[in-house]
Amino acid sequence: MRYVRYGAPGQEKPGVLDNEDVLRDLSGVVDDLSGDVLTDLPQVDTENLPLVPGTPRLGPPVGHVGKFIGIGLNYSDHAAETGMEPPPEPIIFMKATSSICGPNDDIRLPRDARHGDWEVELGIVIGKPAKYVSEAEALAHVAGYTVVNDVSERRFQSKRSGQWTKGKSSDTFGPIGPWLVTPDEVPDPQELDLWLDLNGERMQTGNSRAMIFGCATLISYLSEIMTLHPGDVIATGTPPGVGMAQSPRRFLCPGDEVALGIAGLGEQRNRVTQDA
Repeated sequence: MRYVRYGAPGQEKPGVLDNEDVLRDLSGVVDDLSGDVLTDLPQVDTENLPLVPGTPRLGPPVGHVGKFIGIGLNYSDHAAETGMEPPPEPIIFMKATSSICGPNDDIRLPRDARHGDWEVELGIVIGKPAKYVSEAEALAHVAGYTVVNDVSERRFQSKRSGQWTKGKSSDTFGPIGPWLVTPDEVPDPQELDLWLDLNGERMQTGNSRAMIFGCATLISYLSEIMTLHPGDVIATGTPPGVGMAQSPRRFLCPGDEVALGIAGLGEQRNRVTQDA
């Protein structure tokens, strides 16, 4: 199934898409798509749910995210374009949960940002607590998959010393959605096409089979370091074509439009603005 959250920021309601891609209201069944609800997502007859009129804003499809975990340099072809060796273990960084926004909300660059960059990524949403789980068990802990844009400010990330988190965590630097797609509709998360366009020009094309560390490996590895809880989101890395690897380098500017998507998981479209 494809679950969504819709409505004004901070006031989103749970919903689900029916077989005709029509939005149905799920608020009479669950209060939100968050926490323990993700452990046992409601299986409903969508035709019996109320229709949602109009075209409301879509918010992130998961509410109250506890941890927003990023994985760096996790595509072999992306590592190659940056001139870096593939890492021997997953590179982990955190994105502030306050960076999360809806799939079509504006991306707002910080006032002194000049090197804003894009990264289409497969997102894993945890459904069951995971602690010391094996790779064989790992995917049983997944509530679903979604689309993430790991927006980055490269100067903050690499030139201001310290960890990557400072270049990854500005407000709106984590568009998530549009949908939370359950695993039964994603037979193989390592066989998904990803793409991203900037102002209508294709910048990124890739497939999740090029991941250095696959979804099951990442969940198992992370569960050795920290307990993963329902609603935690893992952004699993990006394919080649990011702005810092272009020749000449290209970065986001106010007025740009970013469109991106993953096969079967939906698409995002964001306008770029900048704080005054």
